[in-house]
Amino acid sequence: MSQPFLPFTRPSIDEATIAGVAEVLRSGWITSGPQVQEFERQLSAYFGGRPVRTLASATGGLEIALAIAGVGAGDEVITTPLSWVATANVVLRAGARPVFVDVDPVTRNIDLGQAEAAITPRTRALLPVDLAGLPVDRDRLYELARRHRLRVIEDAAQSMGANWKGRLIGSFGDLVSISFHANKNMTTTEGGCLVLNDADEARRTELWRLQGVERFPDGGMEVTVPGGKHNMTDVAARIGLGQLPALAGFNARRRELARLYFRQLDPALDLSLPVADFEQSNWHMFQVVLPAGADRGAFIARMKEQGIGVGVHYPAMHLFRIFRELGWRAGQFPHAERIGAGIVTLPLFPAMRDADVARVCAALASALAEAGRARPAARVASRGS
Repeated sequence: MSQPFLPFTRPSIDEATIAGVAEVLRSGWITSGPQVQEFERQLSAYFGGRPVRTLASATGGLEIALAIAGVGAGDEVITTPLSWVATANVVLRAGARPVFVDVDPVTRNIDLGQAEAAITPRTRALLPVDLAGLPVDRDRLYELARRHRLRVIEDAAQSMGANWKGRLIGSFGDLVSISFHANKNMTTTEGGCLVLNDADEARRTELWRLQGVERFPDGGMEVTVPGGKHNMTDVAARIGLGQLPALAGFNARRRELARLYFRQLDPALDLSLPVADFEQSNWHMFQVVLPAGADRGAFIARMKEQGIGVGVHYPAMHLFRIFRELGWRAGQFPHAERIGAGIVTLPLFPAMRDADVARVCAALASALAEAGRARPAARVASRGS
């Protein structure tokens, strides 16, 4: 009997949360309301009392953060080419120019040394990404920002529950956008939040997330900014309220599964492995880079034939046409291009069994043989916490 298909991720939603959603649906208040208010209160407590506003997506969080930071036409925002394309799309929509710099080949996060070299008089903000939930070096990041008087907009979409030297991502720093998409460590199906610095930024976020409308007690209203439609629903917030208390357990299980991968992956496959950080990363994804010359399409197809799903997160985005038309080209960021061309995301989610990791590891050999490459030694990156 064949085994069930193993996706690269699957959300864990308990029956109490499902019942809670049913209660919200019966309540008659299903858009932004009391559940959103309570979810924001609990998120603020989680992040050490900082103001938090929920949103329909982390992409919306980045858009609003750029507006709060005053980024607009003629400005530049330095970011990584190795991320979901939303990271740079929001900069374009703000009327600014995304300035890419290469990634560190070990962490796969933005190379902050190269970021400093890319700063010009037009640079308004730094927009780093915690790829796969591995935090960017916050000490270097904020020292760089202070020295050059730049805002920092953290694309922490993937790093809910991760930490930097024991401090939760989002509990410190500047503007922090976090995702609760279906494939994230905790979910609201779709959604996200923006962690802010003060009450004024929170109020401005409320305007930007819902058409810029400010309502008055007498029934009147005013519009002061061209806001969007980014508000979270009470249905989504109720899911988040069920997920937040489970987050620590989810992330602990992810760390256990990641450890199993490191123990069981065959060194002869010559996969480039992620940083073995079990203190700070939330292990949002377990990503490997295939050996040079491997046919990724053939590898994905062979894994699917064996009932295992893998993802691609992410191609180097400066090679997409929209950014090539801005002058970016192949060869500028060799680390991001090499990683982006060979990266695959292996299954990793809390409901996985230990045996599922063994199954994935066993399938890799035949899949790589089909892809046309197997070499003698694994490369394991490491970084101290």
